[in-house]
Amino acid sequence: MLQDIRDNAQGTIAKVIIGLLIVSLSIWGMDAIIGGFSGEPEVATVNGESITEREFLRTVQFETRQRLTQMDEPDPAMLDEDQIRQDVLEALIQERVLILDAQEQGLELSDADIDALITQMPQFQVDGQFNRDRFVSAVRNVGMGVSEFRENMRKNYVINQIRASIAQSGIAADENAAQLLRIQNQTRDFRVLSVNAASLASQITVTEDDIQAFYDENADQFREPEQVDAAYLSLSLGALAGAIEISEEDLRAYYEERAEEYAREERRAAHILIESGAEADATLTAIQERLAAGESFADLAQEYSVDTVSAREGGDLGFAGRGVYDEAFENALFALDEGQISGPVETGFGVHLIRLDDVRRSDVPSFDELQAELRDELARTRASERFAEARAQLADAAYAADDLAGPAEELGLEVRIVEGVNRDGGPAPFDHAGLVRQLFSGDVLEGGFNTELIDVGDNVSVVARVRQYHEPRQRELADVREDIEAMLEAQKTREALEARVDELVAALESGNQPEALEAGGWQQFENQGRDGSDLSPFVVQRVFAMPRPVAGQPSVGKAVGQREAAIILVDAVNEGEVDAESAEFQQLRQFLTQLEGQREYTAYQQYLRNTAEVSRD
Repeated sequence: MLQDIRDNAQGTIAKVIIGLLIVSLSIWGMDAIIGGFSGEPEVATVNGESITEREFLRTVQFETRQRLTQMDEPDPAMLDEDQIRQDVLEALIQERVLILDAQEQGLELSDADIDALITQMPQFQVDGQFNRDRFVSAVRNVGMGVSEFRENMRKNYVINQIRASIAQSGIAADENAAQLLRIQNQTRDFRVLSVNAASLASQITVTEDDIQAFYDENADQFREPEQVDAAYLSLSLGALAGAIEISEEDLRAYYEERAEEYAREERRAAHILIESGAEADATLTAIQERLAAGESFADLAQEYSVDTVSAREGGDLGFAGRGVYDEAFENALFALDEGQISGPVETGFGVHLIRLDDVRRSDVPSFDELQAELRDELARTRASERFAEARAQLADAAYAADDLAGPAEELGLEVRIVEGVNRDGGPAPFDHAGLVRQLFSGDVLEGGFNTELIDVGDNVSVVARVRQYHEPRQRELADVREDIEAMLEAQKTREALEARVDELVAALESGNQPEALEAGGWQQFENQGRDGSDLSPFVVQRVFAMPRPVAGQPSVGKAVGQREAAIILVDAVNEGEVDAESAEFQQLRQFLTQLEGQREYTAYQQYLRNTAEVSRD
C-alpha cells in the first residue's frame, strides 16, 4: 500500500493539487487555507452570532467543577452529564441574547473601564494596592486565562447593568403591602368542639379478612427488591495512622518544630472608617493632616468614622488574630509596628486608617498538653504517604484478582460481609451511591468482577464484590401482618372521625342539635391570630381558610386529622392592623418592589429569548 501511495504521488492529479495549494498559500497564507478547511466548530448560533464548541466545552468543565464542590462528598459518578450540557447550552444562549441586547443599547466597557474595575477589586489587592501577581494567581485558580477573565467581566458587567436598571424599576403599591399585612395580622373569634379517636375506639375493628384483602389487593407493596450479599475491603487513613508507632524522640522533635504555631498572635487595632466616594480623598487628607499636627486619633474617630460603634470607643476594635478582618485590612494591620498608623486601606466597607495599639502572644502549650494531638497529627502525616501507595496497590490488586482474599492478604486487610444491599443502598459503606451503582453494574453483578476502588468518605476507600444475589421476592403475609393491621386501623380511625364530625355538622346546619353538641365541651377563642392558640396546626389552618360569617350566622366547618377531628364555628373575622410607618410595613413593601422588579426582568429575558433566532447544531 505504501508503494501505491508513493507511485500515485508522482501522478498528474497529485501535481495539480500541489499546484493549487502553492497558489493559495501565496495569495491568502496558511491561516486562510487551514481556516477554510477547518473553521471553529460551533454548537449554536444566536441572531447569527456563534457559540463555539470550545466555549461550550470550557463552560461545561467549569460547571462540572462547581457542582462537585457543592457536594458534601464529591463524586463525579453522581453527576448527570447530559443535564449539565443541556443546562450550560441554554445558559450560554440566554447570555448571548442579553449581550447582543446590551450592544444594541450601546452598553459596552472599554479596556480602560475593565482595568479600573479589576484594580479596585479588594481580592486582587495587597496592602490596599492592586497586585498583579495576586490577580493572575486568583484568575488561574478558577481555571481561566487573564484575557478570558477580562472578557467575562465585560459581558457580565453590562448584563448586570441591564438587570439592575430593570429590577430597580419595579413598583409595588402601598395598598398591596397593606392588604397582605391585614391578612397576615388578621384574627378570628371562633369555637371548637374536638372529637378524639379514643371516643370512637369501640367502632373500629380490623378483621383477618380485612388484612387478607388488603394484602391481596396491594401485593406489589410487599415485594422485596432484588438484593445482594456483598464482601468488601476497606482501606482508611485513620486505620493506617493508628498502626504507626511514633517514638518519644520523634514526637518531641515534632513539638519543637510546631510549637511556635501554637503561640497565637493577636493585635489590638483602632480605625477610622470613611465611606468610599468622590470626597473620600479630601476627607482622608484632612484627617491625616490633623493627626500629623498632633490631634488625638480617638477624637478624630469620634468625629469622622462612619463605624459608629467603634467611634464611641475612639475607634477601638479590641484584640483579634488572623482570619477575622477583611484580607486587605488584616494585611495592613499585621504589617504595622506598635503605635504606627497605616495609609488608606480600601475594603468593601469603605476606606480605613488603621492604628496598631498593642500586640500579645499566647503562651505555647506544654509538651504534655499537646502530646496526644501531635501524636495523632504526626501519625496521620506519615500514614498519608503510605495511604496513597496502599490505595494504588489495592486498586491494582483488586482489578486483577478473582476474589478479595488475595488483595486482603497482600495488604493485611480484613474481608467484611454485608447482607441485604439493594439498589437504594444498605449499611455503611453501601450508603454511598457510587459504590452501590458499581455493585449492581453488569460486570460486577453478572460478570463476577470486583468493583473499582471507590472513595466513600474522607480518606476511606472501598472495593467490593457480590457474594450472593437474591431475586425479588414476595413477603409472606405473616411478615407484614402487623404493619397492615396498623395501617388499616389508622385508615378506619380517620374515616370514623370524619363520619362523626359530618354527622354533627349536619345536625348543626339543620338546627337539630344532638346531645353531644348540647352537652358542651366547646372551646371559645377570641381575637386569636394564626399562631396564638394551643390548637393543633391543622385545626388553626382550617379556621383561617373558612369563609366569613354571613348575616350574623357563624360559618361552620370541620378539620380531620389522624387521631382527632374538630367542628369549627367562626363567629367573627377581625381585620389586622396596619401601620404604614412601621418597619414591618416598609420591609414588606421593599420585598414586593424587589419581587416585581425581578418579575419584570424575567419577563424581559423571556421576551428577548422568544424573539431571538436560535439554531442548535
